[in-house]
Amino acid sequence: MDTVAIILIVFGILVLLILASCVKIVPQAHAYIVERLGGYQATWDVGIHMKAPLIDKVAKKVLLKEQVVDFPPQPVITKDNVTMKIDTVVFYQITDPKLYTYGVENPLMAIENLTATTLRNIIGDLELDETLTSREIINTKMRVSLDVATDPWGIKVNRVELKNIIPPAAIQDAMEKQMKAERERREAILIAEGEKRSAILVAEGKKESAILEAEGEKQAAILRAEAKKEATIKEAEGQAEAILAIQQANADGIRFLNEADPQSAVIQLKSLEAFAKAADGKATKIIIPSEIQGLAGMVKSLTEVGKDE
Repeated sequence: MDTVAIILIVFGILVLLILASCVKIVPQAHAYIVERLGGYQATWDVGIHMKAPLIDKVAKKVLLKEQVVDFPPQPVITKDNVTMKIDTVVFYQITDPKLYTYGVENPLMAIENLTATTLRNIIGDLELDETLTSREIINTKMRVSLDVATDPWGIKVNRVELKNIIPPAAIQDAMEKQMKAERERREAILIAEGEKRSAILVAEGKKESAILEAEGEKQAAILRAEAKKEATIKEAEGQAEAILAIQQANADGIRFLNEADPQSAVIQLKSLEAFAKAADGKATKIIIPSEIQGLAGMVKSLTEVGKDE
């Protein structure tokens, strides 16, 4: 093989290598910035691309996924002159690879510095207590401010989170004591509420017991009164029946006498017996009608005659 053939073979290999280097495949979620003779030429998206040899080059490979950067704690001063440290986490995404490549020299350092200055401005308008309880407000304000500032760089800030808020040691001790006192206060309140509830339940139980007892006594009194009433009614009914029986007997006696047609002397004698029963040895003076007196004298005479015989 002569020298010319060797040169042609080497030249062919070089051409193939150059052509192969000109073929580029852009993967998913990436973008390539291509420059020609030092100036911006194009932005390659996903797929296969061919660049001009020797005059074109891939200046920057840009990742289009959402990225997270964690910045170290930054010292900030609150409105009430308390110095604390706050570290932030920024979630961002590149939306324009060209602006990202040519907009700022070091995008991450620019975002870090911008985050620090924005954080100082926001915290400077808040007091310590507001800073500790207003994380969501601070996150929203920082996201809006950073998103507006990084838009010319082809960067979109999706979220900003305050990772840690580190107050001075003295303030941490005071906060711990305050939290301890608050927990003790809540515990005392819970104990007092429990005792109060227990006392209320006991009082309600006594009240219900007294009500039930009074109700029981009331029912018992009602039952006793009803029983007494029934006994009185029965007694009255018995007395009424006895009186009725006596009157019925008297009526029957009178009817029998009327039916027997007694003589006047018998009637007078019965009247005398009735007066004797009425006196019953207790009366001192009894007025006897004249016809009964005559009958009494006759009875006495008959008695004396009987004795003489």
